[in-house]
Amino acid sequence: MPGKSTKTGFVTTGLLMGLILSSLDQTIVSTAMPTIVKELGGGSLYSWVFAVYMLASTATMPIYGKLADLYGRRSVYLCGLSLFLAGSFLCGIAATMVELIAFRGIQGLGAGALMPIAFTIVADVFPPERRGRFMGLFSTVFAISSILGPMIGGILTDYGQWSWIFLINLPIGMVAVIMIAIGLRENKRNDAKRSIDWLGAVTLTGASVFLLLGLVMGGTSYAWSSAPIIGLLAAGIILAGVFIFVETVAKDPILPLHLFRRRTITCSHLTGFFMSAAMFGAITYIPLYVQEVIGVSASIAGYILTPLMLSTAVTSTMSGRFMNRFTYRAILTGSLLLMITGLILLAQMSIDTTKTQVIAYMVITGLGMGAVYPTLGMAAVNSVEWHHRGVATSSSQFFRSIGGTIGVSVLGSLLIHQLETGITVDKALLSHTLTQIFLLGAVFAGIGWIISLFIGNARLVQPSKS
Repeated sequence: MPGKSTKTGFVTTGLLMGLILSSLDQTIVSTAMPTIVKELGGGSLYSWVFAVYMLASTATMPIYGKLADLYGRRSVYLCGLSLFLAGSFLCGIAATMVELIAFRGIQGLGAGALMPIAFTIVADVFPPERRGRFMGLFSTVFAISSILGPMIGGILTDYGQWSWIFLINLPIGMVAVIMIAIGLRENKRNDAKRSIDWLGAVTLTGASVFLLLGLVMGGTSYAWSSAPIIGLLAAGIILAGVFIFVETVAKDPILPLHLFRRRTITCSHLTGFFMSAAMFGAITYIPLYVQEVIGVSASIAGYILTPLMLSTAVTSTMSGRFMNRFTYRAILTGSLLLMITGLILLAQMSIDTTKTQVIAYMVITGLGMGAVYPTLGMAAVNSVEWHHRGVATSSSQFFRSIGGTIGVSVLGSLLIHQLETGITVDKALLSHTLTQIFLLGAVFAGIGWIISLFIGNARLVQPSKS
């Protein structure tokens, strides 16, 4: 647990800076990739620059969470951040595409600690009535950083060198390291009897990597019915089964399965899974729609999601107040209904839809999205004891990441299949296909809404008795 000498101002600043690094890195790289490919070559490996980062960060999230519970948040967070910065430096000096991909993997290994452990530290440092406020603040910073990423990436690429999209992480990250190292103090714990569930860690990592590889490559690099994809998915499912068995007999499991007997944990994780499938799966294709169907320029299409992210930031900021007054269920059901409404409106678009209408639909969707993630995070972390908080937050992030990957894969495969069956890819066909994707996104969000109904009456702050 946090020591009495913890400096909350230093900790908050350090965590926010780490969060900025995590969120920027998901968008800043995409802007510079065409330039990187021209310089390094290896265009066929383009997608692996993103895929390897996602694989490494997702697979390590539950492991970092358990390590944080065993050995303290401070040391595990600083190790993850240091590994992320080392990967950033190596990416900045990469001379070939293969090197860049390998170093992005190192970066991803560190990134797996940044968001889950940051949210765990928030729950440790702040009392319940302030946790929601800071969780909302973190989500707002994440949304705004995601907007600024493409712009910063473009500026650094146009006026400097692409390597600075990675090297810029170093000064920010070093300040974050100093802030956390100075500000966060934890009481010493007796871990002599603790042991690391190495078999669980290995099987969970293997299952995650095989499943994610199958989902990322399915329908794009290989057909879903092809031997490589079936083999990857089958290996992932088998390893997942082995992992579950291992966790039932492990002395100190990497992911204690008994936590899922708690309704708040199970419902919040599953809600996050389906909400992410809807959000990442559907929202990914809005820029494609406005550019290819409505006909805006590529430069404008790159920033078309700004209204959505800004509206997300509005309700993210307000989520702390919501959590101080309402139950998790009330916030989630109301937010998801608004999100579903926005996705259904997006599904009604046609070639005659105006830019103003698209912006209005995105604002509605974003207002619905904003409070969901902070609420899910607080629901998970506040439903467990202190020594399970790392596992709760990291597994919550893990479920969301897997859900987002499945959403992008399934809806992306639908797009490819629909367009391949058409004789010509005209605006009408593309419009029809993309609106089907938005509608399926609304279905995913609807499943999340139904699950959220069963989360119970748990809340962040108990009402005062008078």
